Amino acid sequence: MDISKFQQWISDKYEKRDRQRGTPGTFMWFIEEIGELSTALAGDDFANKEEEFADVFAWLCTLANINDVDLQKACEKYVNEDVSGFK
Repeated sequence: MDISKFQQWISDKYEKRDRQRGTPGTFMWFIEEIGELSTALAGDDFANKEEEFADVFAWLCTLANINDVDLQKACEKYVNEDVSGFK
C-alpha cells in the first residue's frame, strides 16, 4: 500500500469524526501516540514498536486529511531531491 492509499483509507473510515474533533483535539491524540512510540523505542518489544509507528502514521494521516494535505505529494520533495535546508 502506498501513502495515498493509506491516507485515503484513513479518510474513508475516520474523516467525518476527525473533522468534528478538529485539528487541536486531533493533534493531542497524535502527541499521545508519539509519547507511546517514545516509550516503545526505549524498550525491547519489536512488535510494540511496529504498532506504535503505525499508530503515529495513522494519526499523521488524520491530521493531514483534516488540513487538506496530500502526504504523498508533500513527501515528493524528498524523492525529487528538492530538499533545501537539510541539516
